[in-house]
Amino acid sequence: MADERTGPPGGSGEPPLGQRLYDNWFLLLVAGILVMVVFYTLWGLLEVTSLPQSTLP
Repeated sequence: MADERTGPPGGSGEPPLGQRLYDNWFLLLVAGILVMVVFYTLWGLLEVTSLPQSTLP
């Protein structure tokens, strides 16, 4: 007869931390938006600071 248990032997049945983080769709949504906001904000600030100084007409 086949053993019906899954997972590591002697495990508590709780999924690992990585799987719990990836299963939380709200956390993934917030992390995705936060990464893009930080990335584009830093990119924009870098572009503004690297502009040459212009003269007034």
